[in-house]
Amino acid sequence: MLPTLFRLMLAAAAALSASPLWAAGAVVTTPQVRAELVAHAPDGVAPGKPLWLGVLIRHQPHWHTYWKNPGDSGLPTTVEWALPTGVTAGDIAWPTPRKLPIGPLMNYGYEDTVLLPVPLTVAPAFNGAQLDVTLKAEWLVCKDVCIPESGEFALSVPAQAATGGHAALFDAARAALPRAVPGATAQAAVEGDAVVVQVEGLPAAWRGRTLVFLPETAGVIANAAPQQAAWNGERWQTRVPLDPQRSESPTAMPAVLVAASADGQPAPVDGAAGLAVTVSVSTPWPQASSTPGAPVAAIAPAAPVPSTAPNAAGGSALGLPMALLFALIGGALLNLMPCVFPVLSLKVLGLAAPGSRGRLASGVAYSAGVVVSFVALAALLISLRAGGEQLGWGFQLQNPYVVAGLAALFTLIGLNLAGVYEIGSLLPNRLACARAEHPVADDLLTGVLAVAVAAPCTAPFMGAAMGVAMTLPPVQGLAIFAALGVGMSLPYLLLATSPALARRLPRPGVWMQHFKVLMAFPMLGTVIWLVWVLGQQVGIDGAAALLGALLALAFCAWALGSPTLGRKGHLWFGAASAFALLVALAWALPSLAPNGGAHARAVTAEDHWQPWSPARVAELNGQGKAVFVDYTAAWCVTCQFNKRTVLRQPAVLDDFARRGVVAMRADWTRRDPAITAELQRLNRTGVPVYALYRPGHDAPLLLTEILSVQEVRDALATLN
Repeated sequence: MLPTLFRLMLAAAAALSASPLWAAGAVVTTPQVRAELVAHAPDGVAPGKPLWLGVLIRHQPHWHTYWKNPGDSGLPTTVEWALPTGVTAGDIAWPTPRKLPIGPLMNYGYEDTVLLPVPLTVAPAFNGAQLDVTLKAEWLVCKDVCIPESGEFALSVPAQAATGGHAALFDAARAALPRAVPGATAQAAVEGDAVVVQVEGLPAAWRGRTLVFLPETAGVIANAAPQQAAWNGERWQTRVPLDPQRSESPTAMPAVLVAASADGQPAPVDGAAGLAVTVSVSTPWPQASSTPGAPVAAIAPAAPVPSTAPNAAGGSALGLPMALLFALIGGALLNLMPCVFPVLSLKVLGLAAPGSRGRLASGVAYSAGVVVSFVALAALLISLRAGGEQLGWGFQLQNPYVVAGLAALFTLIGLNLAGVYEIGSLLPNRLACARAEHPVADDLLTGVLAVAVAAPCTAPFMGAAMGVAMTLPPVQGLAIFAALGVGMSLPYLLLATSPALARRLPRPGVWMQHFKVLMAFPMLGTVIWLVWVLGQQVGIDGAAALLGALLALAFCAWALGSPTLGRKGHLWFGAASAFALLVALAWALPSLAPNGGAHARAVTAEDHWQPWSPARVAELNGQGKAVFVDYTAAWCVTCQFNKRTVLRQPAVLDDFARRGVVAMRADWTRRDPAITAELQRLNRTGVPVYALYRPGHDAPLLLTEILSVQEVRDALATLN
């Protein structure tokens, strides 16, 4: 029954899992932004004619990207063009930014919709029929957390035809640019811990207004500090505190002056969003800080972890033989994980069934399905990583469509075990006969299913083994994953091939039917977990939509496969249920697009934990503070078990507070290249990972995958 359902849904699940994370062409969509490459060529592509390209970014509510000077944290958007011969691109014409206060920090950037225009120059040598453009852009998008994102864009602009469909957007972008002020002069002098700026020759409409000074050079001023500004006739003067960690000492400082509204945000004056000035600094700067005060980027790499460090358990020093042994043990322990136990228990139940024959073939086929699936999944992971993808073990469950597909599969399995419908009623006679005639294929596909649900779990010893596998040549790495599959299939293979062990199984009886119904409940419990995982990825609306689709699916399974309905009942109820399922899917599928807000809330839900960033870890270590990082994911059952039984315990939290340890959570529920890169530095490919970053140590102390309160407290005791 299990492999038959799996076979029915395999094609749909594969199609859904193959949905791209980045859209092709001129549009890139992520959970946080929709980015598009747009063009404006009102007179076609020709020398001396205006030609603009632009990156149009539409942010999800409350998310933002950054200005060329991002302020106290963040990174500006960068672009890398590939243009034909005879065409060159200028710099981004940055629109006037908004102020983005975050706690004690002040950043500058953009929310809602922003167009970053770039002027192009066409030389007389260009004579193409069209302008083919390729762009690679990178941006940092932040809300409560920061996520580094990138996209590749392609666009063709006809040379002879006008391209003006986005004219209004480019007009608005030009209006948002700081306006140059002919004849204006700006001077600055450093006085103590501040720089005093004086500007003369500003337009009459701007005089007397409250102005704010925004330097385009990062690492100069204390962005969040109040500015003491005043007008003296037509001269405007402001005293701006210097950044205590100042890293730049410019003699010419481009800046933007903005008129502040009542809420402190820029307000256009006389059609100008801001005024562009270049400030000449007439006095020497004091010595800059040895600790750079440039913006702290959420994706800045932490110090590399030496793979041979003795406290980075599971590094490359583990060696291939020991890694194979660890993989074998870890695979065997996987059978005790909640992901796998229901599937394995039903396989064991089949061995106890009356008239059960061909145990050896069943055990070998199941084992082959497990081993081949592990190797195939690992080969896909290794090839994607070799192609530059930042992925790790369990990557398929970072796709909401795969999670929804597994939830549907386990719903069908649970309903079948509970007797709601019979699988034979859903299959055509030919398929039903083929299933009966080829039980070995059923066993093999059950092994595939077991790996599909086991992938998000990490048992003890597994993390170290998989970390080594990713550092070895592909053949040796695949051998470790094969050993993992052998370990997982070994208990069932021993039961299937050992008559002595088989005789220890309970005698067949009525209990088997009761046990079958009983196993429906852990299957449906798995559905609850998968719906929760989906909620972490796409939000409460997506989870509710999936529940509606699962309800329609259950109705459809009963209507088509219930043994108590007659032919007319199957016909009428089947038609009604099919219509209901189509309506539910039409409602649910669009709701499965990831919602960045849900992800951000998941990270900061607990007061004791901060969102992780490697730059913040390095900063705290530099201040002499230790940092404990929980690398976790909603789809990782082991992670959730450790969170509830260990990391929320008062004794652990009290130890964190008493020793001044900062607790951070790196949420890998959705794809995050920064977390993937850090896991690679720790010689790990999956979660959970628990790392204690200690001041003065090159490598963090890594804890085991299955935590205990005592283990965490012993690790913290090393800080004394």
